[in-house]
Amino acid sequence: MDFFEVTDDAVATFRQDGFLIVPGLLQTTEVERLSSIARADRDLAESAYGRKDAGGVPVMLSVRNELSGDIYSAIARSRRVVETMAALLGDEVYHYHHKLILKEPRVGGAWEWHQDYGYWYNNGCLLPDMGSCLIAIDPATKANGCLQVLRGSHHIGRINHLTTGDQTGADPERVAVALQRFERVYVELNAGDAVFFHANLLHRSDQNRSDNPRWALICCYNTRRNDPYCESRHPRYSPLEIWPDERVLEFGPAAT
Repeated sequence: MDFFEVTDDAVATFRQDGFLIVPGLLQTTEVERLSSIARADRDLAESAYGRKDAGGVPVMLSVRNELSGDIYSAIARSRRVVETMAALLGDEVYHYHHKLILKEPRVGGAWEWHQDYGYWYNNGCLLPDMGSCLIAIDPATKANGCLQVLRGSHHIGRINHLTTGDQTGADPERVAVALQRFERVYVELNAGDAVFFHANLLHRSDQNRSDNPRWALICCYNTRRNDPYCESRHPRYSPLEIWPDERVLEFGPAAT
């Protein structure tokens, strides 16, 4: 059974706005399984590290450059994610990395305004033909620091990035003008909803000041035509084995 098919209208929306929201990309049973596994995952807990925002409050995350035999990799390989990203970017894609964002209640920090290509440009990626799929593990709201995007801001092109706290953020002068000219959208999601977004889309998130966690899985992809011209900590092109969507539920709870 295929759970999602991208349409021509969806591709047009993505190319105009720089992002596409897909309600229910993961079914209830799948996101419940993902949440259960992630919260019991000792390796995840041990590998997570913080990136302080401008106010000194850390955001916890865990980045994985390689795919393995776990539920996170099954989602990153899944047909509904990979083929959608390929359609949106107009080329074969490969796994660039995936990460879990772990914003805990009252203590989860902010992400400053940035473009992902602001980082990835320095990894030998000549073109911004890259993108990410953020999947909500918990409901994402304004209160717990959901993703914010500037609709259509990917058309600006790459903005220079500067150090802000422990993070690298887009040039504040350019961001200030972009905030006047582009609509800010708060991407509020239910658990299992997803947003696909272009690597040049300006985005950020606030601190989690609520009593509710906001965990998310972000799967990042590069296009085959954009194979990096030098080595970096993220991989160069290799064909991605796409898995049927049903394989997500093959994975049981993590060892405790």
